[in-house]
Order: sequence, then C-alpha cells, then structure tokens
Amino acid sequence: MRACNTGRIHSVESFGTVDGPGIRFVVFFQGCPMRCLYCHNPDTWGTEGGTEMTVDELLAAYQRNKGFYRQGGITATGGEPLLQLPFLTELFTAAKEQGIHTCLDTSGIVYRPDHRQGEFDALFAVTDLVLLDIKHADPQGHRQLTGQDQSPVLAFARALEQAKVPIIVRHVVVPGLTDSPQELTALGRLIAPFRNLKGLEVLPYHTMGAAKYEALGIPYPLSGVPAMEKEKAKDARNLILDGLRQARKDVQH
Repeated sequence: MRACNTGRIHSVESFGTVDGPGIRFVVFFQGCPMRCLYCHNPDTWGTEGGTEMTVDELLAAYQRNKGFYRQGGITATGGEPLLQLPFLTELFTAAKEQGIHTCLDTSGIVYRPDHRQGEFDALFAVTDLVLLDIKHADPQGHRQLTGQDQSPVLAFARALEQAKVPIIVRHVVVPGLTDSPQELTALGRLIAPFRNLKGLEVLPYHTMGAAKYEALGIPYPLSGVPAMEKEKAKDARNLILDGLRQARKDVQH
C-alpha cells in the first residue's frame, strides 16, 4: 500500500503542450532555491506556499482527462521539484505503475554527488525524460544570473547520463545576458559530451512575468529589457549547435 504523503503543489495545468512530448498533465511544485533574473514564476519560490496534495489526488486529476494524454504523460516542474524528492519519486513511481510517461523539468540545482544518491537513483529509475534547464554556460555568469553555483547542474547531468536517463537541454535566451555568440557556442561545447542528450530547446525571453512581480510587490529585475523575437532564438539555437558540433569534431580528431 502506498504511503499517503503530501507534496506542496503550486498549481496544475491539464493540457500542457510545451513541457515534454505530446499533451501533458503538468504539476507545478512549490519552492525553489534559484532566483533567476528572468523567472516568470516568483510565486513558486516560497517552500511554505502552495496546496498540500497527495499522489492519489494528482493521479485522479490526470485520469479525468486521460484520453488526451495518450501521446503525452505527466510533467513535474516548478519551482524546483527536486526540493520535494521523496514525494516526486512517489508520484512518478505511481505514474509508471499506470503506464504513464514521466517527465521532469528541473535545473538540477539541489543535486550533490554522493549525497542521497540512493534516493536519486530511485527517482531516475521511474523517470522517462528530463528537461534540464541550463541557465548559463559560464560559472560566473550562472551565479550572477541565478544566485547559485553551476557545478550541481553539471553534476546532475552527469548522474543522468550514468543512469541512462534521456535529457533535453533547455536554455532561455535573454538580451544582454545569455545571447552573446561566445556564451551560446560555449553552451554547445558544454553539453556536447553528454551521450544522453536527445534534444535542445532554446526559449526566447518574455516579459509576461512582470505583472506577477508587481502583484507581489517585488521589483522586476529585468525592467526595461525587451522580449526576444522568436527568430533570434532560432539563430541562438544554431550557434549552440555550432559549438556542439565543433566540440564533437575536435574530440574525433
């Protein structure tokens, strides 16, 4: 019999189309240690917020629209789902028992090698796909952008590679912060060694989160920074791929 633990859930989205393959039931976990300057969900930061929900409650909500998810599944996002590792693993374990595809959208920021590794291994065993958010290619740039070190992210990526969990790297392109050719090609070189890399999604910065900051009484860090055009995001993706291909070519030689 499954434990009736609860997780703190910010919200759910019944018909997500941008958080993994197909149409998905998206669970937004409450709590995040990152303070990304471009974050559009500041209301997910606090670990004490959200609504307490059980796995059974979440899966019951999934089942109500099950017919729409035949080519999709469940995605855990946030916030940072790894802050609630036991509950996340319980959710994915129950989902796999029902044949549901599981996808984790994470920065990997809470991972530490050789710390709680058994718990992470249990999660990896029931995770079909990880959308790994790599915020910046440069360690110093990463800290300036997020307030956190980059090293846990890369350690998490290596752990996923060892566990043979496929990853799709996500990168938000922000004018003046992550859009230089040097940063983009460096990101390509950074992710080139990962043999479990199955895709790359480059997301253009948008300003839709500004209203949330105003409502919360928090100054918006990127006030005045314009949204990025989708075409420029495509150009940025090509630069990342150029760096990736060059790095792999250098290894072959």
